Amino acid sequence: MTAAPDRGPEGAVDVDGPADAQAIVFVHGAAMTRKMWLPQRRDLAGEFRVVAPDLPGHGSRAREQFRMDPAISQLHDVVRTHTDGSAILVGLSLGGYVATEYAHRYPSNVDGLVLSGSSVNPVRGMGVLTRATGGLTRLLTKPDAGKRAGERFATRWVRRRDLPQDVEREIIEAGFYPKQFGDAAPDIAGRDFRSALSTYPGPTLVLNGENDKLMRRGEQAHARAAQNGRIEVLADAGHICNLHRPRTYTERVHNFVRQRVPTET
Repeated sequence: MTAAPDRGPEGAVDVDGPADAQAIVFVHGAAMTRKMWLPQRRDLAGEFRVVAPDLPGHGSRAREQFRMDPAISQLHDVVRTHTDGSAILVGLSLGGYVATEYAHRYPSNVDGLVLSGSSVNPVRGMGVLTRATGGLTRLLTKPDAGKRAGERFATRWVRRRDLPQDVEREIIEAGFYPKQFGDAAPDIAGRDFRSALSTYPGPTLVLNGENDKLMRRGEQAHARAAQNGRIEVLADAGHICNLHRPRTYTERVHNFVRQRVPTET
């Protein structure tokens, strides 16, 4: 069942599943689009209300520039428009930081958090590194040749995954937006997301790929900061772990919802 789009561009949100079911909102990472969640949407839509928006600067919102506050406002519209007023948020990389900030600002709207590839806190030294990496990304993607090289790399990466052909095609056709990491980095650097996470009272799952070494360095501290947090690791998976091992990732999200999120009786 598909609901009307939010107040953003036409087609900016994919919605599947029963309108009266527990809602799960998936928030994608930098350079990708909402289509990266297709494996999870397909497997979960029979049981849950599954929602996946494009963030500013990506996909159907490519004409915009990513900034945290507009992203939070957009996510707030998505939750209000396409759910019964609250949802589990699943965010990967940039999407994990957006989901964390949203849960900090609107905790009563968040039934639970699943955070992947976003357990490094970009403050102090990591803040400097984030700014530097963002600056390098902007420099490399400013020429059309650099932008096209990033898009070709992302296309090849997706094609190397074990995905159904139609899923692979939709992800690739939605496009890749490598410049947006450069735009997002200065807006993220210096923000204490770990402190923000500590204010959220609901259940939190830190779900990282085994080979995502940078993010895994911060996962213990991140889970400890959460009021109700735990860690799970996907074997043989990297940063974009929902596409490295899509079925297992989906199972972990499903188990989290069933085990940790109270349901009305």
